[in-house]
Amino acid sequence: MVGVDNLSTGDERNLAPLRSNPRFRFLRRDLRRPTRLPDCDAVFHLASPASPPRYQEDPIGTLEVNAVGTAHLLAHARAQNARFVITSTSEVYGDPEVHPQPETYWGHVNPIGIRSCYDEGKRFAEALTVAWQRQRGSDVRIARVFNTYGPNMDPADGRAVSNFMVQAWTGTPITVHGNGRQSRSFCYVDDLVRGLLALHDAPRVDGPVNLGNPRGEVTLIDLARRVRRVTGSSSPIVFVKRSTDDPEQRRPDIRRARRLLGWAPTVSLEDGLQRTSAYFQRRLGAGRQ
Repeated sequence: MVGVDNLSTGDERNLAPLRSNPRFRFLRRDLRRPTRLPDCDAVFHLASPASPPRYQEDPIGTLEVNAVGTAHLLAHARAQNARFVITSTSEVYGDPEVHPQPETYWGHVNPIGIRSCYDEGKRFAEALTVAWQRQRGSDVRIARVFNTYGPNMDPADGRAVSNFMVQAWTGTPITVHGNGRQSRSFCYVDDLVRGLLALHDAPRVDGPVNLGNPRGEVTLIDLARRVRRVTGSSSPIVFVKRSTDDPEQRRPDIRRARRLLGWAPTVSLEDGLQRTSAYFQRRLGAGRQ
């Protein structure tokens, strides 16, 4: 097993549990550049900044890793006769006009907006992946991942769960964008990993598959209140300007994943937030507020 990352948004400390495993090695590489990769029988392509602050800091790099990086990995998988699994995103649906979002929905995306480097980068990556399947017979799988959270998130990641957790544990105001009525569906990381493995193991899957938790849909103001509860924090909730092109609602239709993969999330939002809260408490060295 080989992990490849340029650590532009990753943290090498997360690899600590694997360091003693003789079957694992880590290569620090930038997939946008030509690089020799080891032999393999499967490629899981998760490379890309995924939080709005991170991909908006480097829009060109985000587009390049989803275009050039995807092309490099598709070619490597093809040369190895390896199965290729790519993580796309619910962002391909943009600010959806259909709710919940099935894989058949084409989306409502601003192609030149501030979030387009990620939205369109992932849409291109999907198109390129399917083109390799159609033209060259590559064995490919596409996962459309909805908001994922859990231990080992970067405290400075900039997404809702990590922001709220850090603010709650440090006793600073919890900042909610807009009026907080926009919704997201939160899927615990363990459930997502099971979904990705099930997608890889399925005999054949044509087209994208949503991986997310339809029961995890909450408004952001409700999420802020839940985080305050699980952390025992007294941090006030304050409202700040809503970011540009911020989607109004997100919830996956996972009937396809249930049918093709026999997969559905099992970790409740309450349980997942408890586990995530314990991680942030340890990471921040925080006490009860």
